[in-house]
Amino acid sequence: MFTGLDRADTWIALVSLVAMEIVLGVDNIVFISVLTGRLPEVQRRKVTRIGIGLALVMRIGLLFAISWVLGLTRPLFTVAGLAITGKQLVLAAGGAFLIAKATIEIHKKVEGVEEDAPGGAAKAVVSTGSLIAQVVALDLVFSLDSVITAVGMVPPEQIWVMVVAVMAAVATMLAFAAPVSRFVEKHATVKVLALAFLILIGVMLVADAVGRHIPKGYIYAPMAFALVIELLNLRMKARKVHAPEPAASAPPETA
Repeated sequence: MFTGLDRADTWIALVSLVAMEIVLGVDNIVFISVLTGRLPEVQRRKVTRIGIGLALVMRIGLLFAISWVLGLTRPLFTVAGLAITGKQLVLAAGGAFLIAKATIEIHKKVEGVEEDAPGGAAKAVVSTGSLIAQVVALDLVFSLDSVITAVGMVPPEQIWVMVVAVMAAVATMLAFAAPVSRFVEKHATVKVLALAFLILIGVMLVADAVGRHIPKGYIYAPMAFALVIELLNLRMKARKVHAPEPAASAPPETA
């Protein structure tokens, strides 16, 4: 099962896949943190664990169904000279959902529209179930993209390399999901930035679906730069808040 352990290219592929899966997991973390932001802390942790756990199950399941996954890259029909595959349909649906969801959330944040507080256990259960369904839907899109990329980098007989990379990425997501969620929810401007990031990811998925591939670096690099600038702004604001008040000058003495 563990073929290629004595080959350097196997370990290079493993390290590359782990790094790639962790980077792709950023999308999932951001999406889950935005979705669960309005939930109480206990429910937030529950939905996060379920969402990330399902992501692990789906990715490993897709890896062991490589023949089916590769079948999604075969043309199903043609529209205006463009061959449409199952992968393109999934990416288009996922990208459109991301764009719509993030746009709605930005509107709520900018306009100050907040949902009513949960009015009982039944409403809370429905809300949690709805969020889990949304997480599962996007997990499928991100998992499909991730697995197809992994299959292209590693031969099928070394499937253990892909499984280890997926497990490492999911472990990283579990470690950072809660801190990222709290940080995003605490800072309104960071949350809007995260939503803008999701819109760009949605645009990238839709572009891929219509045969216009956008390198991920064109998305991640500007957003990383914007995040660094925002972190500097937060740091400056925090320093101003904690800065000591200047001492009042004494009035001049009169003769």
